[in-house]
Amino acid sequence: MSAPSPVPTEKGILQFLQICDSFYPADAVEAPVEQQRHWYDALCARFDRPLPPDMIFADGMVQRIPIRRYRPRKIITRTVLLYLHGGGFVVGSLESHHAICAEIADFAGAELVSVDYRLAPEFRWPAQTDDGFAVLKHLLAASNKVVLIGDSAGGNLAAGLALRARDEELSGVVGQVLIYPSLGGDLDAGSYVEMAAAPGLTTADVAYYREILRAPAGNAIAEPLQAASLIGLPPAFITVAHFDPLRDDGRHYAARLAAEGIEVSFREEPQMVHAWLRARHMSDGARDGFRAVCEAVRHFAML
Repeated sequence: MSAPSPVPTEKGILQFLQICDSFYPADAVEAPVEQQRHWYDALCARFDRPLPPDMIFADGMVQRIPIRRYRPRKIITRTVLLYLHGGGFVVGSLESHHAICAEIADFAGAELVSVDYRLAPEFRWPAQTDDGFAVLKHLLAASNKVVLIGDSAGGNLAAGLALRARDEELSGVVGQVLIYPSLGGDLDAGSYVEMAAAPGLTTADVAYYREILRAPAGNAIAEPLQAASLIGLPPAFITVAHFDPLRDDGRHYAARLAAEGIEVSFREEPQMVHAWLRARHMSDGARDGFRAVCEAVRHFAML
């Protein structure tokens, strides 16, 4: 007999998972990509929220890359927030993280730019990081300070952009906020084994997303845990979910950053699962975790 799947006990997150299961099948990655995107869009729409009062947003382009700019009613810093959405590099869009981006911008009192980077399998690696880096360079060229933010696959991209900016000696990246990031950990060790059958994301799902992206193994930008050195990176806030195969990626990256003298704050949500950002208005744990994310963003934006 196989071991039972690890599950949280918090009522709000269990309700969240039940709703997710009704929109997004557990075996979704076995479906055609267009079907996956249809399910994901419907799931995101289910958890959509009204934007904060007086929030202004507008779509635009940086070179050929679609972006969405959010401007809250009160701006308290000139630092710009750059958001890279999750979705395994396969699903997700400007719409999927619309309210999340607006709420972060409102809390931080800062303009936020969300990137509609190209998705796999139509576009393989490095299309995704190249799109994000083009937008980052555009913002930095305008003498902006920038805070990098990303969840899941977007956390991977944000961490990779921090490394790229360091390696190209670009100044102005003042912080990185990585939310349950995928950073290239060993699929046969740690949380990838312990949480292989976790609700919301399985280790098999992670393997699927890696295969479809086709990033080169060991490449530091694609797998930041493989970077030879993290010296010179901006300060970081990393948050992970306990019931998530990606958990140890964030744990190990935070430990490496600290060991190499980089300022880092690490938070593990004991009752959370992957993608808990969407549960922020129905789960106590997700609500507290989201506030911690927003506070970290605001802290970096004020540096």
